[in-house]
Amino acid sequence: MKLHELKPAPGSRKKRKRVGRGIAAGQGKTCGRGTKGERARENIRPGFEGGQTPLHRRVPKRRGLSRSSRPVGPFRKEFAIVNVRDLNRFAGGELITEERLLAAGLIRRCKDGVRILGEGELTVPLRVQAQHFSASAREKIEAAGGKAEVVSR
Repeated sequence: MKLHELKPAPGSRKKRKRVGRGIAAGQGKTCGRGTKGERARENIRPGFEGGQTPLHRRVPKRRGLSRSSRPVGPFRKEFAIVNVRDLNRFAGGELITEERLLAAGLIRRCKDGVRILGEGELTVPLRVQAQHFSASAREKIEAAGGKAEVVSR
C-alpha cells in the first residue's frame, strides 16, 4: 500500500449540504429554515429552550461552602500523602524524611509538607519525620518499634 492509495472508509465521509444555491438545488430560497420566525433568522442564543424556563435557571445555585468541607482559599495547606504500608520498602532503623520519600518516588513534590496516614501495616522499625501523622499511623509506627517525629517547615 502506498500513500496515494489511502482512502477513507466507505461511508465515513459525507458531503456537506450546500444551502441557498437556487430552487433546483432543493435547499434554495429559505434554505430549509421555513419562513419567518426566530429560527429562520441568524441564530438563537445558547441555552434558549423555546420559552421554557432554561436549565441554568431551574437548577438551584450552590450557595457558599460550609466550614465542614475542605478549607478553601489562599491559606489552605496541601500535604503530600504517604500511607504506612508504603514505608515497608525502606530498611529497618532508617531515617525517613521528605527528601528520602521524594528520592524513593513515594511523593512527587512536597507541597506544604508530608502527611503520614495509617492505611496498611508496617513491619520494619523506622524513624519517620513528617509535618503531620494520623493517630493510627503514629500507633503503627511505634508498634513496629519505630519513632514518629513531627517537624515544622
